[in-house]
Amino acid sequence: MPAPPGGGGGTGGGRSNKTLLAVVGGVVALAVIGGGAFFLLKGGDDKKDDQKVTADGTPKAGDKPADKPAAEGGQQKPAQEGGPQAVPAGWQTQTSREHKLQYDVPGTGEKWKVFPQDTMIAYTDASGKPQITMRDTANFTEGGCASSANPNAIGEAGKGQLATVGTAGGDASISIQENARNWAGNWGMYAYGGLSNKPKIEVTQATPWKQNGIDGWTATAKVKVANRPSPCVPPTAIVKSIVWKLPSGEFASWIMYADQGVSGALPESRIDEIMKTVRPLKG
Repeated sequence: MPAPPGGGGGTGGGRSNKTLLAVVGGVVALAVIGGGAFFLLKGGDDKKDDQKVTADGTPKAGDKPADKPAAEGGQQKPAQEGGPQAVPAGWQTQTSREHKLQYDVPGTGEKWKVFPQDTMIAYTDASGKPQITMRDTANFTEGGCASSANPNAIGEAGKGQLATVGTAGGDASISIQENARNWAGNWGMYAYGGLSNKPKIEVTQATPWKQNGIDGWTATAKVKVANRPSPCVPPTAIVKSIVWKLPSGEFASWIMYADQGVSGALPESRIDEIMKTVRPLKG
């Protein structure tokens, strides 16, 4: 019986390059893959590929200058500011030891599933090489309508979920602001079409994020999906990121991407509530 229309399209689809997969706690995960390559705003990390593209997938002549910090620009204000938030009653906590952070999502009654720590997901290129990854993940409404705009999904990508959240590192060669924009734009690109079916993406400028002891930056990508092979693929999507610097000098990043415009889609206000739970890992 075919899957019912509505929801889950952005992350649905098949798997590729199964030699890269391992089983962790009964959940398919990537064995050894880094935090994700930056192709969308900065360009790829493959030195043989000199082409760089902007947030809407069009070629760009060179690297974009780093966003000015709030102290220099004088116009930016923190997106959120405040002390530690209590874990909402009935919510589930996910921990990232690798990236030294925790976040919470609603309980199983609201159709949220938290995966074993270090479970990773990825989208690949046509040859099966992972292009972008995240770990320490959770899904919303997994197992729904699972037709994909980008079939190059492996790990826990491609299960018909309406939203996915996880963690990553960052690219030390660019600014923290560019990292925030890249994560939002790259996940919008790969989860909702990939380079072969580029969606239209608008990425906001990074703005300060001060919450729960985090002094970081956030960006939002609004996605218009170009390739909709079935009603399961959403017409639009939203991606939000938070990036901050750890005492080690490395970046810690949190990303959520969510289908929009389909039945049961996660409201942006709920995404914002989940974002407010992101906090440094103690100890």
